[in-house]
Amino acid sequence: VQLVESGGGLVQAGGSLRLSCVASGVFCSRNTMGWYRQAPGKQRELVAGITSGGITNYADSVKGRFVISRDNAKNTVYLQMNSLEPEDTSVYYCNIPIGGSGYWGQGTQVTVSS
Repeated sequence: VQLVESGGGLVQAGGSLRLSCVASGVFCSRNTMGWYRQAPGKQRELVAGITSGGITNYADSVKGRFVISRDNAKNTVYLQMNSLEPEDTSVYYCNIPIGGSGYWGQGTQVTVSS
């Protein structure tokens, strides 16, 4: 199983970014997938998740601003991030909770300037 994130970068507050997580060795459509983030000195936290049935959930801090979605044909999960705030600055990770501890991507840095 391999997860590869992309789409991070530097953006001004109020801007948008779309993160992508391409999976190999596993079908996104058959599993729950999640986006997490970890800022320096802080614990990794769940940002958004999507089940195999398409049910989504979000951290309170991103509700109404972020949208998680999935493209089964591309075996890819996305995180559309709108109205970004400096507090969203973190490394964002894709996760699939299978095989015990689950699998993680290498992360993509998102930096939001004020």
